This record gives sequence, structure tokens and C-alpha cells, in this order.
Amino acid sequence: MDDKPFNLREIALKVYSPSLLYGLAIGAVTPVITLSALERGASLATAALIVTLLGVGSLVANVPAAILTSRIGERVSMMLAALWAALGMTLGILPSNVPAFALGVVMVGMAGAVFNLARQSYLAEAVPLRYRARAMSTLGGVLRIGVFLGPFIATLAMTWLGLQGAYWVGVGAMLSAMLICWWIPELVSKVEPGTARAAKDDEPSMALIAKQRWRILAGPGLAVICIAAVRSTRNVVIPLWGQHIGLDAATISLIYGISGAIDMLIFYQAGKVMDQRGRVWVAVPCMTIMALALFLLPATAQMWTMLAVAMLLGLGNGIGSGIVMTLGVDYSPSRGRAKFLGLWRLMSDVGAMGGPALLSGLVVVASLSSGIFAIGGISVLGALLFGYFIPRTGRPRD
Repeated sequence: MDDKPFNLREIALKVYSPSLLYGLAIGAVTPVITLSALERGASLATAALIVTLLGVGSLVANVPAAILTSRIGERVSMMLAALWAALGMTLGILPSNVPAFALGVVMVGMAGAVFNLARQSYLAEAVPLRYRARAMSTLGGVLRIGVFLGPFIATLAMTWLGLQGAYWVGVGAMLSAMLICWWIPELVSKVEPGTARAAKDDEPSMALIAKQRWRILAGPGLAVICIAAVRSTRNVVIPLWGQHIGLDAATISLIYGISGAIDMLIFYQAGKVMDQRGRVWVAVPCMTIMALALFLLPATAQMWTMLAVAMLLGLGNGIGSGIVMTLGVDYSPSRGRAKFLGLWRLMSDVGAMGGPALLSGLVVVASLSSGIFAIGGISVLGALLFGYFIPRTGRPRD
């Protein structure tokens, strides 16, 4: 594959537009999940809990997603995931009680596990190694652009349709993503008989893959847990600290938005550095800069200093755009790739749920500042692990 002429732009529309639409759908509905739960009679605590069901759905579906993708292929898996997410979002449109609405949120989370794993696996097969990091970073960047645009489009829809307008945007985007996935070509290795990918009976089980690659899962995989924990907590600490120092909701939202915009600006450059210099040159700076920003955040006491730190946090996160997906593909075997990526995503989801949980626990027993410092420490640990396990240049060794 590496010897064939390749241009990333030639596959951009077909490969990245479903991810843009998926991100748009998630960005449209996520901010209104709590409000929808309250509208159905949930208490404030229950409504906050329902939001976490997105992560729960993704966590429990990672292993089934890997098995499904391995058996029916990436393209069909993405189509089914988009349809499943659209059905889940429909429960936000129809009159329903709290349990039914919560089920819809879980369905959206489950669909995300399948869709994200399948699109990553598809791109891993479709793109030559020398362009891999740029392809994965662009994939992550396109998703972030969609999530960023989603709330604005949903706001317009809610002007005419009320709270349900956000879910109409989500359903429309998911169904559009499904149609585009139907249009994209199936991987050649999926349809040629006699290839390794077609020989499903010879593919190793997930348990065997975990046994064979336990050193990778226990080494770089632990660093992936760290980066996922820091990233997910980053979305929490900015509004919490803004409220702590007395900023109003509009100012906090502005700071959060600017931080997100910085995050989106450098994804392609980050991928180019990974391809040309090596993965470590992005992974370690990403974690180091986020650690520095987290250590500085408790020292801010006004809008402008907090904005500067939030921009630094966005810069650090943006530098690492696509790093988890790229490393997952680098370390994955050619036979059983989807199953390994399922395990890789499982570790990432554990970190994504564990980070905010740790912050919440430390806020209860100590203080918000202590919790932020602890997450900064996890970021330092992630930088050390990435620096130790990832080779200085080229593709990580198994």
C-alpha cells in the first residue's frame, strides 16, 4: 500500500464527512440532555447522572463493537451505528418517561463505540503508513469541528421547534452520515476471498489478542488511560473554576469556546509532526502542556488570566489530536485489528469516566484546587509513560 500513489484529499469527502456529521449530531444533543431529563420529571441529580450514560453506553459496547466490526466490516458497522444513534435520539423527540429517555442516551453512547471504532479501523486500512498520523489527526479534528458547530445549529433549530429541535438536528445528521457510509467504497481486502481479513475463522480471539499484547496494554495503554482522564476532566474544570472565581455563565461559555477553537486549529500540523518526526514528539508535549495549564489554573482569579490558561489547555489538547487513534492503529495486529482497537478504546473510556470521578471525589473530601492538581499529576504521569514507551522516531514497536 505504501508504494501506491496516495492523496489524502481524494478520500476526504467520503471518509471524513460521516465523522463531521456524527460530531455535529453529538454536539447538538449533548448540551440539552440534562434539560430534556428535567423536562420529563427527573430530579437535578438524576438528570446529571443521565448525561454520564453516554460514557456508560460506549464503555459497555466497546467489546461487542470490536466483534461486530470484525465480522461484518467497517462500512456496514458505521451504517448500523448511525441508524442506532438516530433511533436513540428519536426518544428525545417523542414524548417519553425518564427511563425511556435514559435508554435513548445509552443507545447513542453504544452507537458511538461502534461508529468510532469502525471509522478508525477503516481509515487504518485505507491510508498508507506514511500518512497515518495525519489521517488520524484529521479524523479527530473533523470530529471536534462537528462537536463545536453542533450547539449553534441546534440553537437555530430550537428557535422554531423547542428543545426537540436539537434532536431533530441530531437525527438528520446521523441519517445523513448513514447514507454517506453507504456510498463510500468497501475495503478491497473485505471483498477479496482468500485474504487475511476475509479469513475470519483464522482471526485470533479478543482474549488471545489481549494475552499476546498485554505489555502494550499495560504500558502505552496506561498512558492512554491518563490522557483520556485529563481530556474528559478538562471539559469539567473550566466551567467549575470559572464559577469558583465568580464569573458569570456567559463569560465561562466564552472562555470554553475560545479554548475549544484553539484546540481545533492545529490538528493537521500535529499529524504531520507525528508522521515526519515520530509519535513521541506530539504525545509528550501534549501531556506536558496540559499538566502545566492545570497546575496554573488554581492560581487564576480573574477572567483574563483564566482565559490565557484555558487557551494553553486547548493548545495542549490540540497538539495531541489523533494521538490515541494513531497509537492504537500502530500497535494493532493486521489480523484482529478491530478487536485490538476495541480493547484500546475500552482503556480510553475507562480513563474518560475515571477522570471526572476522581475530580468529584477530591472536591468532596478536599477542594476543587486539590482535584485540579491531582489531574495535573496524572498528566505528568502520562507524559512520562509516553516518553518511556514510544520510540523517538518512526512507528512504535510491538
